[in-house]
Amino acid sequence: MNNPYYTSATMNSPSTKPLYRGTQIVWYFFYAIETFLAFRFLLKLIGANQGAGFTQFINNVSGIFMAPFRFVLPAPSVAGSVFEWSTLLAMLVYWVLAWGIIRLIVMGKPVSQVEAHTKLQNQDIE
Repeated sequence: MNNPYYTSATMNSPSTKPLYRGTQIVWYFFYAIETFLAFRFLLKLIGANQGAGFTQFINNVSGIFMAPFRFVLPAPSVAGSVFEWSTLLAMLVYWVLAWGIIRLIVMGKPVSQVEAHTKLQNQDIE
């Protein structure tokens, strides 16, 4: 790498690999939650049989993550199809939460003096 911000001290720091692993873990859980919520949304949208085993499994697992959002927005239905706005809201909130956690983890990344100086100069300090 020919990037002046990355020195051997920052790239080979013992804390870099745990930070990377931490971000991978956060994204993994985020994608798992989003997958269950997306299946829930699609199954309700297409009017899937709520008595089917797969549908019950998806609803049970995603129900844990839907609990805080369940009655925030109306869920209009037509002929068995339900457009569950609350699921879309939950997906958005979990994305923002994962992004925020990742930003906090990345704050722990070691930086060189050159990188810190340059970034501080580029900030809007008033």
